[in-house]
Amino acid sequence: MTFGLPHRHLRTCDSTNTMARELAAAGAPSGTVVTADTQLEGRGRQGRTWTAPPGKALLYSAILRPLCERHLVLPLAVPLAVCDAVESLGPGPCRVKWPNDVWIGERKCAGILIEARPQDSWAVIGVGLNVAIEPEEFPEDLRDTATSIGGGATVTQARDELNAALSGWLGAEPAAVLDGFRSRDALRGRDLTWDGGSGRADGIDDRGNLLVVTPDGGTVSIGAGEVHLAGYR
Repeated sequence: MTFGLPHRHLRTCDSTNTMARELAAAGAPSGTVVTADTQLEGRGRQGRTWTAPPGKALLYSAILRPLCERHLVLPLAVPLAVCDAVESLGPGPCRVKWPNDVWIGERKCAGILIEARPQDSWAVIGVGLNVAIEPEEFPEDLRDTATSIGGGATVTQARDELNAALSGWLGAEPAAVLDGFRSRDALRGRDLTWDGGSGRADGIDDRGNLLVVTPDGGTVSIGAGEVHLAGYR
């Protein structure tokens, strides 16, 4: 499984995920990658927007097809690939904040948005990765929680490393993906809240759901939605 051929790069687009979805619907092959210098309508999970100064972040979407049972852990495999790509460019260890944020230290450097069309057996893997954004270039409300790879890394290097890392992790067995995610789990042992409750994160189950120990000693499994770290903005 190879990513990056064909590759379509745009100076400006509404969203690389939107472009990749259109290409996938038209029959573009697995491994097709769309990148852009600037997105006008970049999207994150829960309807959020993703913005970055032109040319300073990797704005990336890849087509994966056909889907198979192995891809049930796709939402876990993609952040592992992002972690490997980031670490190959020099920063310290990366971790994953379930379900889709990649951290360097305690700060977010990447977000992931996967949009699948199971009935047509394809998915689009969207990654926004901060590469060379200076602290003062982040919106004021993100300066305490966001970061970049830095260290002279370039967007082209980040793209090439992500292509290679995805090729490896998306071919991995689910058990290896689960083990890899657990080794990078940023939430385990931390207090958090979500719509409907609070508790302490206790890893993930074999389906990739977040396990949380509640104040009464019970354990709940969270399969979707947002969780918020206690005391973390």
